[in-house]
Amino acid sequence: MGRAFLRLLISKETELRRRYDIRWRLAGVATRRNGWVADPDGLNPIAILNGHFPPHPSHQAQDFREWLERCRADLLFEASSLNAQTGQPAIDHLRTALELGAHAITANKGPIVHAFRELIALAQEKKKQFLFESTVMDGVPIFSMFPLGLPVTDLRGFSGVLNSTTNVVLTEVEKGRSFDEAVRRAQTLGVAESDPTADLDGWDAAVKVAALAIVLMGVPVKLEQVQRTGIRELSEEKIRSVRGAGMRYKLVCRAERRGDGADCSVKPELLLASDPLANLEGTSSAIRFDLDVFGLSIVEHNPGIEATGYGMLADFVRAVQL
Repeated sequence: MGRAFLRLLISKETELRRRYDIRWRLAGVATRRNGWVADPDGLNPIAILNGHFPPHPSHQAQDFREWLERCRADLLFEASSLNAQTGQPAIDHLRTALELGAHAITANKGPIVHAFRELIALAQEKKKQFLFESTVMDGVPIFSMFPLGLPVTDLRGFSGVLNSTTNVVLTEVEKGRSFDEAVRRAQTLGVAESDPTADLDGWDAAVKVAALAIVLMGVPVKLEQVQRTGIRELSEEKIRSVRGAGMRYKLVCRAERRGDGADCSVKPELLLASDPLANLEGTSSAIRFDLDVFGLSIVEHNPGIEATGYGMLADFVRAVQL
């Protein structure tokens, strides 16, 4: 994902400068494979994309804070893997960036579920931005749409298909692939991790439901409060047989306000072909917001990893212009 974002950042460099008067410099890169590289005068982004990292200095940074201090960065892009149970180490990365006076942008939804209020408060204290548009539906402006785009509305609930991996798997099984073959197909497309457990067992979708409820509905939902069932219980035969009867299984995410709280769930649902969610193919996702004055549906058609990168790019523009 980081590479996709960097490619997009490079391709949009002229437009960022011309339209928004934004100029950027790559001051550091941290990866598991290549270690922590920092140069406040600027790294060569093309070289980084081609895998040509500068040699490590004789004294390596001892921790994340020291690396970020060496970068002297104004903004951190955080794209570590999801830890659904703790949100770490992403929370510590974002907290450190804000403490050091940098804007913090993440594609990791774990920190929203486990530390949203803390990070928002810290950002406000430091007069910096904590933004996270890429965490749900990639580059679709879900979070930035509220409240500026929909002022004085009351969000009563939402429903949607928010996990691309399970949608790909179900679609491929319908076409005749085995479950394992369908998972490998999702991995080939780049939407499934090498270990797809978080997707198949509904953890990724559950974290997204909790994140949406916390941010958009103001309900402090805990992950364990989301009723969660994955798609492993569905047999290949069952998935194919209902398609022949004009129905489809989808992993559906739901939240409905209940007083000061919300009922949240993730589970496979059998949908009629007439249901808009049933018509989602491949990596496509969709969400319906139930507002007090109207309903609003948004569909993202077959996004790739570039769509997630775009969400981070859009947050970049917002952060430096706010």
